Amino acid sequence: MERLLWVCLGGAAGSGARYLVSGWAHDWLGTGFAYGTLAVNLIGSFLLALLMYVALSTDTMSPAVRLALTTGAMGGFTTYSTFSYETMRYLQESAYLLALVNVGVTVVGCLAASFAGYAVARMLIGG
Repeated sequence: MERLLWVCLGGAAGSGARYLVSGWAHDWLGTGFAYGTLAVNLIGSFLLALLMYVALSTDTMSPAVRLALTTGAMGGFTTYSTFSYETMRYLQESAYLLALVNVGVTVVGCLAASFAGYAVARMLIGG
């Protein structure tokens, strides 16, 4: 139960940060492109890799803090960071096929799921 509370606490902070960063990016760069989403995904990918390296290479971060910052904060900030970290690890381990499958299935699968969700919503609501 304590682990869940750490994840929830970090997730709330990450979600709030995502809202702020995305808003700032749109204010600064405009709304002609998904700058907010791109900024969050780039920043989140960088931060998750940095946090995981520190957490796994040193004794400076307790397991509870690691959980709050990675699964919680970075998970609330962007799940894309987890996808990119896992793909990076496959590439570092020379598991090229797994990396390629992860990228392909994630991109194609998520796009297909988005189209399916949109289609179901249109069927239910009309339009």
